[in-house]
Amino acid sequence: MEQTITIYCKNTRAYHEVPRGISLIQLKDLLKIQMPFPIIAAHVNYKVENLDFLLYKPKDVEFLDASSPSGMRAYVRTLDMVLSCAVNELFPEMDLRVEHPISKGYYCTLQWHQDKEADPDDEKEPPVVTREMVKAIKERMKLIIAENRPIIEEEKQTKEVIRMFAERYNNESSIFEALGNPYCRYFRMGDFIDYYTNVLLPSSGYINVFDVVPFKDGLLLRIPNRANPMVLEDEVSQDKMFSIFQEYNRWNKLLKINNVSDFNVACKQNKSFGLIKLAEALHEKKIAQIADAIAAKRPKIVFISGASSSGKTTFSKRLQIQLLVDGIRPEVLSMDDYFVNRVDTPKDANGEYDFEDVNAVDLPFFRQQMHELMDGQEVNLPTYDFTKGERVFRGNKLKLQKDSVLVIEGLHALNPCILPDVDRDLTYKIYVSALTTINIDNHNWIPTTDIRLLRRIVRDYKYRGYSARETIARCPSVVRGETKWVYPFQEEADVMFNSALIFEFAVLKRHAEPILQEVPKFCDEYSEAHRLLKFLQYFIPVPEREIPPTSFLREFVGGSSFRY
Repeated sequence: MEQTITIYCKNTRAYHEVPRGISLIQLKDLLKIQMPFPIIAAHVNYKVENLDFLLYKPKDVEFLDASSPSGMRAYVRTLDMVLSCAVNELFPEMDLRVEHPISKGYYCTLQWHQDKEADPDDEKEPPVVTREMVKAIKERMKLIIAENRPIIEEEKQTKEVIRMFAERYNNESSIFEALGNPYCRYFRMGDFIDYYTNVLLPSSGYINVFDVVPFKDGLLLRIPNRANPMVLEDEVSQDKMFSIFQEYNRWNKLLKINNVSDFNVACKQNKSFGLIKLAEALHEKKIAQIADAIAAKRPKIVFISGASSSGKTTFSKRLQIQLLVDGIRPEVLSMDDYFVNRVDTPKDANGEYDFEDVNAVDLPFFRQQMHELMDGQEVNLPTYDFTKGERVFRGNKLKLQKDSVLVIEGLHALNPCILPDVDRDLTYKIYVSALTTINIDNHNWIPTTDIRLLRRIVRDYKYRGYSARETIARCPSVVRGETKWVYPFQEEADVMFNSALIFEFAVLKRHAEPILQEVPKFCDEYSEAHRLLKFLQYFIPVPEREIPPTSFLREFVGGSSFRY
């Protein structure tokens, strides 16, 4: 007699008796699940699993397509493996490195395999990536996809996996050691092996939307649109963003830190405190250079913008100090103090207050006061009482002096609509972001949103009384607001500043892990909490005692000498 188990399918909103040992792909066919786009993965008890996953016990199952965050991540990881395999087959002496996201895709370079016998200080020039090479790579990817090669997850003793990957990639350093597990899993597609931090699709044939085009001195891997995965994302110009990524990549090379494994080795050699000092010094030097540029231009207004948890507030405070050194008196205003009363706040499609909407700011009143200040008048500045949800006046008055510059910090500060009639030559615009400057390895990048999400989880828990579950639940609306109101204007900036620190994840780890572990395993937010906990396992924890009180990280973990 065939044994059965009870499965609750969130897609059908019903319980089903199914054969024990059934795979997710068989379950999908049995239940005749239909979704707007092809099904590529599933949440099983709120953890993402491959469609080959077998069900032996009662579970909650939710099938996913690429329009979901977990589904899209699985799709892009698989696309990455297909690209890496194509490079390996065409250019076996080279390896692909996925550097960072840019232009709604991923910027990739090719590198020579490391020579174990070579002097580490004697680096070869990277290979020149030609249009013909990119075309050949794309055609080989199409062939691999057409062959529908199975992608098999395998598991072996960690020491054997380390040996296999050291032989394959000519690299002694390994992220497998950081995990501390006796066995490690990896993925195989034919003879090609690779490692990824989470599940892939069952085979290469699931990839149906992609492109590879020449980009700078490498190539751009173009991915599906998140809202409609049947079409590609639009390629957008982000030259300034690319430059800031490249600047930090150069700094990482100076530190001889390319991947998490390099960072962990440095920590084991007691070099973490030196890395902290150097990273903080680079931040200070960059802020001083920006202050010098402002002093040379002498604008009337300095605008500072950035996405949530990018460090805008700390940046404005540190810039204020450097401007004083240059003989400029900065008067810093937060656009948050110009919010409309909460009852007048716009609402989103779900009927929730949309604080990211530019119309959450009282633009007429803001413009009036900014023009009065620039005309030399004294104004009575507002303060927003977030507890009451109302704007109040507490007698804070401001009149600009001859050596003053108005510094306006806020989510919408780069949006031209906030002060449309101010001459651009009278302004200086700064975009602050937290761009991840280190990857897990050559094929596993760290999403730029993860560093801000972890910052926000820690800060909200410590200072705002929000659980990790609540912070994660609000993420989709925050991301929608940033996509609509912040990212389109980032290239308007005169300069970009990256507030991320190379040691940041290793410090956030100690703070974030216990908070994330409080997320219940029976809720939708557990999927994201579980992903972040797995991600943090790759980092060796670093104590924070050497982090200065003015560090950007102090805004989130505590111990700052600034008042927020």
